[in-house]
Amino acid sequence: MTAPHSYFIPKDESCALLTLAERRALEARAVAALPPHTLMARAGAAAAQCLIDIIKRDSKAREKAVWLAAGPGNNGGDALVMAEQLHRAGVKVRVCMPVEVKPDDARRALRSARAAGVPIDTDAPASFDDYHWLVDGLFGIGLTRPLEGVFASIVSRLTRHSRDKGRVLALDVPSGLNSDTGAPVDGGEAVRANATITFIGAKPGHYTAEGRDLCGKLFVAPIGVDAPAVPSIVLNAPSLFAACLLPRGNGTNKGTFGTLAVIGGDTGMCGAPVLAARMALYGGAGKVNVAFLGEGFPPYDPPHPELMLHNVDDFRFEKMDALSIGCGMGKTDRAKAVLSNVLKLDVPKLLDADALNLVSKDDALAAAVSQRGAQGDPCILTPHPLEAARLLHFNEAKAVQADRFAAARQLAARYTAVVVLKGSGTVIASPDGRVAVNPTGNAGLATGGTGDVLGGLIGALLAQKFPAYKAALAGVYLHGLAAQSLTDEGVGPAGLTAGELPPEVRKLINRLFYAKPATDAL
Repeated sequence: MTAPHSYFIPKDESCALLTLAERRALEARAVAALPPHTLMARAGAAAAQCLIDIIKRDSKAREKAVWLAAGPGNNGGDALVMAEQLHRAGVKVRVCMPVEVKPDDARRALRSARAAGVPIDTDAPASFDDYHWLVDGLFGIGLTRPLEGVFASIVSRLTRHSRDKGRVLALDVPSGLNSDTGAPVDGGEAVRANATITFIGAKPGHYTAEGRDLCGKLFVAPIGVDAPAVPSIVLNAPSLFAACLLPRGNGTNKGTFGTLAVIGGDTGMCGAPVLAARMALYGGAGKVNVAFLGEGFPPYDPPHPELMLHNVDDFRFEKMDALSIGCGMGKTDRAKAVLSNVLKLDVPKLLDADALNLVSKDDALAAAVSQRGAQGDPCILTPHPLEAARLLHFNEAKAVQADRFAAARQLAARYTAVVVLKGSGTVIASPDGRVAVNPTGNAGLATGGTGDVLGGLIGALLAQKFPAYKAALAGVYLHGLAAQSLTDEGVGPAGLTAGELPPEVRKLINRLFYAKPATDAL
């Protein structure tokens, strides 16, 4: 168990992401078992230590005071404990508390801070020039309505400071952010922090929708409370799928790693399935085919003559180990007929792009997708928010983005499918109730063709006998990590192209999962 006052930075490991209900249940059990004020004391102390450690690495920060905004609830109490701890450690502090805290624990923290000599004001200063770090302790996970009045004003100022100068630390969640969804509460304002220290465990909203940008760097302080044994949402990580990678011994052959067919490419849209197929090669599939619906497709792919290109009418899909369907497929009657036919096959399938649009408008196709899942062979659906809205018959993508977890669960249940709801903090949901959110990826993926690449990667993993949910987890994780890795090398985020992702994914797969241990000492 982590020491109560310590904190850590989440690494490449899966962990529980606590919903509001789970956090409340854990808090209630801990409060019943611990002396009064314990959790708030631990949270404030961990936050203080986190900021002290940050300040130690910045000589300029040591010369100026820390300004803390304390709200009227328990988040404000955490800020008051933090202020007192910093003050006792020799850090100059000043607290702004526009409205006195109300909960008993928070009032105890207020009395203690005042007795220790912590300066507390009711108004924010005209300028933050005298302060280096600003702390957002206004509102935590319990906020239920948009911020107004003085609190909205402070939130706006904290966000401006964060953008202009950096150095805004949020306690638990940035004020105004819904910790379950990653969206601002009821469409209101939320603080854009540069760093967030959260208590007991990370929250789903830290990792998806606007939460990824608003939280900044995330620190976690468990404060001596264990996570639930069976969380409703987990963080995606290699530990969830690494065991599915087939060993690549000397006796293996191309058949060992499966044969994939990418189906799509109506006239004028041949590039999309080629991108997906190239990714499937780099993702480790033994053989990769492309079945084009349109005219004028190339006889072969010059950069990758390994790809086998066909007309869809002449292709035997039942011979495949997996199918990736929809890239540049179009929405014609012919495309609908092809999709209807392949949905009848007992072959693992991924549906993307136009395949999803066809399903959203045709009850028979939707029923066929659901039937596959009911028979124990769930399709993988990979919608972006607008495609998800169409599949759920919502009027606009905004309804999906308001609660990405709810939307992904609804899709998984309606279509009895594994759903990859793409976007910042991609959500992966299974019809059996499992849900994960992906921590990798960045703005480099905001360019044409990256979705096709993801479809090809997940298809390659299906061909390699990954179960559908595990294939989705692995594909999304590696796809996002490749964008991050390229960005670290200066190849992004601006100008990163979809075609640059496959070689980087190959490198990551081999480095992370197939690198052999040194044998020199044997």
